[in-house]
Amino acid sequence: MRKMKGKTGLESSLTNRRAMPSAEAESFSRTSETTPAIAKIPKIIDFSILVDSEEDATSGEYITIATTRPETILGDTAICVNPNDERYQHLKGAYAFVPLINRRIPIIFDEYVDMEFGTGALKITPAHDINDYNLGLKHNLEVIDTLNDDGTLSKAAQLYVGEDRFDVRKKIAADLEASGNLVKTEDIDNKNGFSQRSNAVVEPKISTQWFLKMQDLAEPALKAVVDGDIKIHPGDRFLATYKHWLENVKDWCISRQLWWGQQIPAWYTPDGTCVVGETKEEAFSELSKVDSESTHHSSFTIDDLTQDNDVLDTWFSSWLWPSQVFKGITAPGNEEVKYYYPTSVLVTGQDIIFFWVARMVMAGLEYEKEIPFKDVYFTGMVRDKLGRKMSKQLGNSPDLLELIDKYGADAVRFGIMIAAPAGNDLLFDETSLEQGRNFNNKIWNALKLVKMWEENPNGIINDLKLEDDDFAAKWMRNRITKVKIEVDKLFKEFKLSEALKTIYSLIWDDFCSWYLEWQKPEFGGATIDSKLQVTIDFFEELLQMLHPYMPFITEEIYHQLREQDDDLSIKQFENSGRPVNDKIISQGEILKSTISVVRDARVKNSIKNKETINLHIQTERTTDYHPLFDILQKQINAEKIAFTDTAVEKCVNVLIEKDKLYIETQTELDTTAQKEQLEKDIIYLEGFLASVEKKLGNERFVQNAKPEVVEVERKKKADAEEKIKALKEAMAAL
Repeated sequence: MRKMKGKTGLESSLTNRRAMPSAEAESFSRTSETTPAIAKIPKIIDFSILVDSEEDATSGEYITIATTRPETILGDTAICVNPNDERYQHLKGAYAFVPLINRRIPIIFDEYVDMEFGTGALKITPAHDINDYNLGLKHNLEVIDTLNDDGTLSKAAQLYVGEDRFDVRKKIAADLEASGNLVKTEDIDNKNGFSQRSNAVVEPKISTQWFLKMQDLAEPALKAVVDGDIKIHPGDRFLATYKHWLENVKDWCISRQLWWGQQIPAWYTPDGTCVVGETKEEAFSELSKVDSESTHHSSFTIDDLTQDNDVLDTWFSSWLWPSQVFKGITAPGNEEVKYYYPTSVLVTGQDIIFFWVARMVMAGLEYEKEIPFKDVYFTGMVRDKLGRKMSKQLGNSPDLLELIDKYGADAVRFGIMIAAPAGNDLLFDETSLEQGRNFNNKIWNALKLVKMWEENPNGIINDLKLEDDDFAAKWMRNRITKVKIEVDKLFKEFKLSEALKTIYSLIWDDFCSWYLEWQKPEFGGATIDSKLQVTIDFFEELLQMLHPYMPFITEEIYHQLREQDDDLSIKQFENSGRPVNDKIISQGEILKSTISVVRDARVKNSIKNKETINLHIQTERTTDYHPLFDILQKQINAEKIAFTDTAVEKCVNVLIEKDKLYIETQTELDTTAQKEQLEKDIIYLEGFLASVEKKLGNERFVQNAKPEVVEVERKKKADAEEKIKALKEAMAAL
């Protein structure tokens, strides 16, 4: 432990309770102990103070001040006004007298005071207000502690000694009125701090605390992040916060007045001499060294030493975590700490960037001479639908065990992760958990379908067909390879939610909704073994990708697919390294679009699914369609698929980008509905084309926009013109 220096700080004292601290450097650290609340304050008191503008004579001028805590008047040591306030310019160098006790205090000037608030004059009580305390340090003001630990007034107050502060609040108002100093009283609502445990009003109070000097520790911790040795994710949001804290670091108040925790290793003799030691024996030995120079303490024995009652701030042990978890502090240089330190990634909340993260970096560089981790990932805050932070006090936290019982553990994990972009807060909604449960069901149903193929009563055909001869398999292989590359990149950028969305879409849409439909055995037909085996291979790869997010269901299904020699939990995520064939992926999109538009046309034109059709395709990319015919014919129940160079009459006409599809059917067609739909499509596209042409006709846009943006608009124009032309030709064919 570094040598600690005792100095005065501020402490929040609870009525009839032991003091709870609020440090000079970190009053914010007490938010876990106190809760701001609206409290009815009986009176706001405006009172006047006699001004002394001469060394030995009063001017007869009064300055008016408002307060909601009149009992603290007895501890005032200055009056502060804004240096730009014209009303008080003549009071520079002047003094005033505290009412009732006539103590002479200076009138000081500081821009901290708001000229527009109240009278523009602020009474300064350094012992009982954190902001006043800081002003007192700045202007070297006297600190007068007028409160005892039990909330009664101390001898330093001079009046009302031993009386409760709330009783004094009423009495002093009456005495100020009697002395002619009271201007007026007014009822208001005010924010007060209350203890969560006792509901007592928190009262700032001066006290002696232990502090740790931070400047020398902060500089290397700041440099480690600025130089990129430690990377913060998302850095665009939280790097500035980290830098702000360390560039404006203050000494750390490490002592706490609690009944539990690690007791401060400081020991006192009966006359108040302090020595520091890990044990009482070590402290007494230190005292003996002092005694060797002076015989002042020679009469004290080890039994005369008493340990400081304060305990260390909980973060003072937490900042050692990356090292001490491997006994790096208590057994420095041991094999475990040498092997595991530094760690890799720290995942934590953004609300403790300074309290924990920055301090761990400081401790690591100080004690291990090395950074404790290489990356820090900040999660967002989970909030309720009203945007409030979830807490036991508000009672707005859901019962996690109930949610797990209702949706399943994996569904809960999925629901939180899918809605949690890196570093952003998320509003908790059970609908995302329902989405996770539905995803669970989807994967289970996929397993059941594959098992049905294995147990097909029509048997299994052991063919020698390779994956490269199977378009569905080639397409799925390239989709998985491409997504693995994307997910690997997202993981490296710590975009965990985006990675899950990508995996989710791959499994739900590509694998379950399309690939399994393309590969399933024909009705009444046997299972093709090559299709079955490659499907199981793909399924295992997908489960491995999903495993970090949903470990339980993926592990279970992995072992149900087929007998395994290992577990997903120990398999490493790996990219195959094979290149992605974008042409095959593009062909897969054509296949999906064709199936979708033909099925949609069947519904709109009342063509039954069991009725076979003939499909005529007018396109310039015939080579892209050729490999799709086998799957397409089964999926749309087509008797024949052929290419055509001209429009085919008496057909249902549909478009896929620039390609025209003519659906020939035995069903009598109502061309009126088709014409109406085509007319609507033409009107919409003509309006869209007009808006694009207007943008391109704007010289300022064309000159100032990026070339790639202008090119996108020109492509939109060309595509719209092609589609309008195709739609009009379809109209003519009808």
